[in-house]
Amino acid sequence: MSEDFYDVLGVSRDASEEEIKKAYRKKAAEYHPDVSDAEDAEERFKRIQKAKEVLTDEETRRQYDQLGHDRFTEADKRGATGGGAGGPGGAGGPFGGGGGFEDLFNQFFGGGGGRDDRPRQGRDLRTGLTIDLSEAFEGTTKEVTLTRPTRCDECNGSGHPPDADIRTCPQCNGQGQVRQVQQTPLGRVQQTSTCPRCSGEGELYSEDCSACAGDGIIREEATLSVEIPAGIRSGQSLRMEREGAPGENGGPNGDLLIDVEVDVGERFERDGDDLRVTEAISFPQAVFGDTIEVETVDGVVEMDVPAGTQSGETFRLRGKGMPRLRRRGRGRKRGDLYVQVAVVVPERLNDEQREALKAFAEAGGEEVDVGGGFFDRLKESF
Repeated sequence: MSEDFYDVLGVSRDASEEEIKKAYRKKAAEYHPDVSDAEDAEERFKRIQKAKEVLTDEETRRQYDQLGHDRFTEADKRGATGGGAGGPGGAGGPFGGGGGFEDLFNQFFGGGGGRDDRPRQGRDLRTGLTIDLSEAFEGTTKEVTLTRPTRCDECNGSGHPPDADIRTCPQCNGQGQVRQVQQTPLGRVQQTSTCPRCSGEGELYSEDCSACAGDGIIREEATLSVEIPAGIRSGQSLRMEREGAPGENGGPNGDLLIDVEVDVGERFERDGDDLRVTEAISFPQAVFGDTIEVETVDGVVEMDVPAGTQSGETFRLRGKGMPRLRRRGRGRKRGDLYVQVAVVVPERLNDEQREALKAFAEAGGEEVDVGGGFFDRLKESF
């Protein structure tokens, strides 16, 4: 099994695009044929270029991770020669792939290669936050702490000190692009690609920034205040604009997405904006009816239990559930609370209670031994 592209660059499989580019620049400078004395410098330099090309393209990297190195390179060769079903580039044949002839034309006549100075927004970042039910009910402000990439203050993101000596890249003559002639199904054509020596910048610097090692990006720990709206549910996300990774070429930062988890606790169950709870009542309360107190998420309310209530019956308290998140219009702004009652049969009775229940059973036409299995059957009935 040949060395995979992550090993070629010396990065982990979860490395960011910035980390991959940084590793590429170091490896390319070490094994460039113009500066390296290693016998296999040219071959290693080609593998470094290929690794960077694959791992800095989101779609190609995804396919590489799915297929694995050997299957990916085999499919890549088939796609390059027009054979088989095609590899990561798409379907087989000289015009295979998602873009057809237009993509092929752009590939060989300058499309997509070389220096790109357009501002690009940074990538979005994600983190998680857990709150309790009362915080989700009221809404609150929480703090989240995360480690994120940010533009280096020492060099203002340039990757080199302000007083570093600058010279024109000799490989691309300051163009940021290199051109090479290739034989294709269309004949001999000229292909334009990013200069590997200067990474498309067109310039080389005498030294890298000591703070960011030439990457222009450092990692910092940031603590941010997050506004949690009332009624938020588990699985929903909050977006903090421009708190993500820094953009490129003056582009804006990405956003920070915060995935919220609501810890409901042991008392309630949550079903959307509705809550469910179980309340215990006594046998006499179930028989004769009563008014009981029910603890809701925002206080205690009274609930009428009608005579003859059966264990397991459920009653609805309208508007005593969770707030409806950002609800508009005149509809109800809260969900409901569903209260399921459970009749509790006493484990022990005094003599007076025992005689009263014996009289109750006899009045119903039952001849039972109150001291024995009567209470067991009574429990089972509820």
